[in-house]
Amino acid sequence: MSDHTENEHGAMGFFEHFEELRMRLFRSLIALVITTIGASIFTFDIIEYLSEPYEGDLLILNPTGSIVMYFRVALMTGAIVAIPFITYQLLMFVMPGLTSGERKWVLMSLPATTLFFLAGVAFAWFIMVPNAFRFLQDFGEDVFLDQWTAQEYFAFLTSILFWIGVSFEMPVVFFVLARLGFVGPKFLIENWRIAVVVITIVAAIITPTVDPFNMLLVMAPLLFLYGLSIALVTIAARPRQIEP
Repeated sequence: MSDHTENEHGAMGFFEHFEELRMRLFRSLIALVITTIGASIFTFDIIEYLSEPYEGDLLILNPTGSIVMYFRVALMTGAIVAIPFITYQLLMFVMPGLTSGERKWVLMSLPATTLFFLAGVAFAWFIMVPNAFRFLQDFGEDVFLDQWTAQEYFAFLTSILFWIGVSFEMPVVFFVLARLGFVGPKFLIENWRIAVVVITIVAAIITPTVDPFNMLLVMAPLLFLYGLSIALVTIAARPRQIEP
């Protein structure tokens, strides 16, 4: 039985939708607060680990800078842990007409969503970040003194890790949409040129440097993931085609 509030006609009105959205957002916020509090126990260890790519001491230029960095990293870690629950809450709001079978597919996709997100974070951390930082630190080293502030460093780093992780969820999102009948393989194949343009724009936004090498580091896996999305959408759409 759905946990949506329905009126006598079986459809939700404006205020019911608003209340539903408020409830989903509140649940997501509570989950984020809980995971952030849990992450705060290990935040100093995480900060020390995340500081390793920068070979030097990060500067703090104001009295509260270290506290801001602490909570930024704790929040990022908490968000990563809470993503499966938050994703579920959002999906349950934007897809209120799901059948029990469709809800099953949504629930089954959540672990895969988390795994793909973590794969994106791992790719960013182990492959993209070292190359990007090497480029940035070596650029103009004979002219400029390279000293980064902790605030700019962690804002820069957490943004890369988060958005690369989100972009890696593309195949799972397309798979669920295909299983629910919102998209098919023909649509993705016919619009591959548009997809390449969009991926190029996204890569340019996400890439922390201006050199083409690091941009290609982002584009290559995204293009591969788009191809994987087509394959998964083909698999997801096939059962629907044989259903009576």
